[in-house]
Amino acid sequence: MTTTTDDPLVSTDWLAAHLRDPKVKVIDASYKMPGVLPLPADDFITAHIPGAVFFDVNAIADKNDPRPHMYPTAEQFAQDVSALGISSDDTVVAYDAGGWVAAPRAWWMFLSFGHPNVKVLDGGMQKWTSEARPVESGPVAPKPGKFQAKFDPSFVRSKEQLLDNVETKNEQVIDARPRPRFEGTVVEPWPGRRSGHIPGSCNVPYADLFDAKTGAMKPLDELRKAFTSAGIDTAKPIVTSCGSGVSALVLTLALYRLGVRRSALYDGSWAEWGLPDGPPIATGPA
Repeated sequence: MTTTTDDPLVSTDWLAAHLRDPKVKVIDASYKMPGVLPLPADDFITAHIPGAVFFDVNAIADKNDPRPHMYPTAEQFAQDVSALGISSDDTVVAYDAGGWVAAPRAWWMFLSFGHPNVKVLDGGMQKWTSEARPVESGPVAPKPGKFQAKFDPSFVRSKEQLLDNVETKNEQVIDARPRPRFEGTVVEPWPGRRSGHIPGSCNVPYADLFDAKTGAMKPLDELRKAFTSAGIDTAKPIVTSCGSGVSALVLTLALYRLGVRRSALYDGSWAEWGLPDGPPIATGPA
């Protein structure tokens, strides 16, 4: 169970009280599926929390990897984050548009690269604007910071590790995609991917973990019920997955709030596993 000191979430009240703190750096990590307009970067220019910078999930990634927004090297992450005006002694607060997609991805990346002082704004931009809090518009040109990064590979899993796990079942794999995508009853929105899920995986749709009306994450007892109802034992090792390694971190964030540590992300997720020449798949309910 989390305490007030290690809770990965901060409230809109907390952020409003710390907006002028020079050691608190706010990042907008909003993300949309390919082809959805306007682009998150354009939304940011239209309106963002005062002092925020845009954390581009697609750009802060391995540019030489054909898979979508795969983890960059520690060197690149440090360079990109420094360019956003963030230094290693800053507290980072990540938010997104409020649909709970990519702010947890940014949070997990910072943790993965050795930066523990990172939080997620509960409710994101949705809750912030519903409370009539101030916003700014226009592009931002921050003064570069000095950020150092060291990657901890235990935070992520590869396809090869997931293939081994299909046999060993040492880790529980939880898929964050909507249930029809998990069960393979709809066409997968990622072009050229098969429909279905990783054999042996369970399904906890990420949208079940927050209140759509307020954008806030649900209470701990409801989070716990969502996982136990899916047959998850939070005392045993867990790997989260989704469409492309983004919304999976909503599950990871919720698990962290429930006291789960040392879980991992399957970074390639269904964008990799679901390729036509990918590994075997399963369909139907878990």
